[in-house]
Amino acid sequence: MVDIERLSVGIKGFDDLIAGGIPRGFFVAITGEPGTGKTIFSIHFAWRGVLDGDKVIYVTTEESRDSIVRQAQMFNMDFASAIDKGKMIVIDALLKTRGDEWSIEDLDIEKLVEKVIEAKKKLGYGRARLVIDSISAFWLDKPAMARKYSYMVKRLLYKWDFTTLLVSQYAITTAEAFGFGVEHIADGIIRFRRAIRNGVLKRYILVEKMRQTPHDMRMYEIEIINGEGMIVKGPVELRREDITLPRDVIEKIRKAKEKTEKETTFHTNLK
Repeated sequence: MVDIERLSVGIKGFDDLIAGGIPRGFFVAITGEPGTGKTIFSIHFAWRGVLDGDKVIYVTTEESRDSIVRQAQMFNMDFASAIDKGKMIVIDALLKTRGDEWSIEDLDIEKLVEKVIEAKKKLGYGRARLVIDSISAFWLDKPAMARKYSYMVKRLLYKWDFTTLLVSQYAITTAEAFGFGVEHIADGIIRFRRAIRNGVLKRYILVEKMRQTPHDMRMYEIEIINGEGMIVKGPVELRREDITLPRDVIEKIRKAKEKTEKETTFHTNLK
């Protein structure tokens, strides 16, 4: 039996779903609609890395660095102290503050990779965790490049000993923001869902894919608790229609995916 080193995500009840944690060196896609818990999941992963002595880099494209630090503090995760002690770097790709060493002024995938490698060199040698929240922001205006960009990130960062979470939005209001490119190259896929049950918002998590791992195939309800963070409550019995998107949205997603794959093939053939 092959002994696989696994990294704990740091969420109560989750590691058990994936045989103890994410295999070291994996690139894992974190997908789902807005408001389902993707960022909080990523914050847990990053903080557990700090506690385990890993080098931690968190790239934020949809919230400012200060916002991520404050959100972590709500769950008693002291990102600010970790940053001050040189255990963690948060790269801000939202505010684009000029003169800030750890900001990216343009959403350019090559500049992102360069900045991540610079941060890793700053933190030093050793096992590392990387979160890019979200990777979708880098191709919103050019969705056909999603797979190419995702592969580029994986190829260029693989040798730097990162275990990586690539967060992608699954926005039902647009056909341009899906994460198909990420899912194609990912070693694992963790999908978040939400539904209204008896007038109450419920959130769910499902491990769709995790290579080299006997993972749980059931959907689990999750809860986000102030001062504690995310916890996995237990498996749920849901009918397909309880979590399936509306038919018109599904059709829109299907057409968007076909369009993206055709454009990707076209650009590949031009080379």
